[in-house]
Amino acid sequence: MKKLIVFALIGILFYSCKTEPQRTDYIINGNAKGVYNGVRAYLKTKVDNGREKVIDTAIIFNEAFTFNGESPTPTHALITVNSVTGQLNFMLENSVIDITVNKSNIKESKVSGSTSQKDFETYQNGITALNKKTLDTKSQLRNNRSLRQQSEIDSLTTALNSLEKEKQEFPLRFINENPDSYYNLSVIDQETNKNNANIEDYLSAFENLDSNIKESAVGIKVKTKLDNLIDAYKKTAQLQIGKIAPNFEAPTPDGNLVSLNDLKGKVTIIDFWAAWCGPCRRENPNVVRVYNKFHDQGLEIIGVSLDGARTQKDPKKSWLDAVEKDRLTWNQVSNLQYFNDPVAKLYNIKSIPATYILDSEGKIVAKNLRGIDLERKVEELLGK
Repeated sequence: MKKLIVFALIGILFYSCKTEPQRTDYIINGNAKGVYNGVRAYLKTKVDNGREKVIDTAIIFNEAFTFNGESPTPTHALITVNSVTGQLNFMLENSVIDITVNKSNIKESKVSGSTSQKDFETYQNGITALNKKTLDTKSQLRNNRSLRQQSEIDSLTTALNSLEKEKQEFPLRFINENPDSYYNLSVIDQETNKNNANIEDYLSAFENLDSNIKESAVGIKVKTKLDNLIDAYKKTAQLQIGKIAPNFEAPTPDGNLVSLNDLKGKVTIIDFWAAWCGPCRRENPNVVRVYNKFHDQGLEIIGVSLDGARTQKDPKKSWLDAVEKDRLTWNQVSNLQYFNDPVAKLYNIKSIPATYILDSEGKIVAKNLRGIDLERKVEELLGK
């Protein structure tokens, strides 16, 4: 009898220790109290460039709806309901997910059953808390400025700067502190859409993620995006403010080759323009005025023409006629290859007019200044 009991206990332990098989599908059980029968609910995911794609539709009946399917990788998804304003963002994964829809504010709907949802909510709560602190601090700062309480103003300004820095660093800190979270892929994807994103930092954070996350379908897609962004960054890294302007060599109207290094002055403007470019021609009188005012004090300008458009019967004649008519007496170069001009490509020129302003050491100090802003910058650099 004792042996039977022992075997029974072993059997119980054996079965209780068996790992539950991992689900290969999801079931979303939606509770939509107050939503009428026949209203449609949509399950969507985000695809390239933030566009939304409907992957399933359900009709609400007896205040309930259901979605089911497969999600090989936990991914950012959203639900919309026709009669309810807004959308519910959540993490979709292969599990049983229960959603209680808040008809008044769908963003406050309750989601349970998704492990990665907890990471999503932790991240969102962190961002929300920082935004609230920032808004409260700004409000206090405005009030103290009106009261002219300088000590409080200084203290709040320091606090505000600290909060802004914390907000900026929060996404990367979250990723690095949670390398096993699939939600990181969504964070990386959305943050690298921002103009000021440090792509190298996000690539490094991605590489530190667990291998199963990096090797997932979404992970591979995010890595491809990061690689493309890094390639684009490398093409423009040498053109950032503070960098030495890349040297180039191009032909003058008489065919002689000159280089940027041969022509630089105390202050140098590289001016990309063309005879066919209306905005360029309208800006030329201002550039002429700045050149005439400061050339004797060390200002040099190098005009790089992007003439050579297919619509021009004689690009060189158009270029030279515009130089004469607009009285552009500074150095002019062009390969007459339109936007395929090697210098334009070197400087990543996508539209004109475009300018790079260099200091006496050849460092880029400003870009695309026009009118009075251009004059003031030249005056500042010349120490006037």
